[in-house]
Amino acid sequence: MTHDSPIIPEGVPFIISAVLIVSVCVYFQWTWATVIFGLTALWVVWFFRNPRRTPPADPRVVVSPADGKVIRIETVNGHELLPGPLQKVSIFMNIFSVHVNRIPYGGVVEEIRYYPGKFLTANLDKASEDNERNALRIDIGGGEKILVIQIAGLVARRIVCWAAKGMKMDKGERFGLIRFGSRLEVFMPPRALLRVQVGEKVRAGETPIGELP
Repeated sequence: MTHDSPIIPEGVPFIISAVLIVSVCVYFQWTWATVIFGLTALWVVWFFRNPRRTPPADPRVVVSPADGKVIRIETVNGHELLPGPLQKVSIFMNIFSVHVNRIPYGGVVEEIRYYPGKFLTANLDKASEDNERNALRIDIGGGEKILVIQIAGLVARRIVCWAAKGMKMDKGERFGLIRFGSRLEVFMPPRALLRVQVGEKVRAGETPIGELP
């Protein structure tokens, strides 16, 4: 799945709407409205930016699926889609982060499951269970799997997933988007060595969050 344009296609309708509003304000010479909506239009373009990323060459590395900040690291007993124990890393994206999500480790998408839910603030731990979310289980070979979950937040109202069951995807490949603030969680095999700490800022497709020795 490739989306190489500098702006994600899903953002185009929002950008067009913002530009139209600014045009109306300019036409009627509404100065303050022009400034306010002009800045809003620039932010919308910035939000839907789609930068190129180059994953580390080391095949053992698990990369971050999202831009943002690591807010929680823990060992869990498992998930309904993947038995444990598992190493879990939670990443929070604010409204200024790049919101394109990327595959943390190459493999075959074995399962995709959507969960309807609430829109609590995504940095709350209960958002993992209560919020709207979309989970991908990836078979990485050797009998091992990785689980990555997109979680909607307080402002986010739409989870976009371009991946499909049975699709082979490469590390760092774009697989989805969450609009306007959210959270990503990665569940790695228990043997994974963690490469990040709580509070650390990460970049999707580039920052190592774990290593499979």
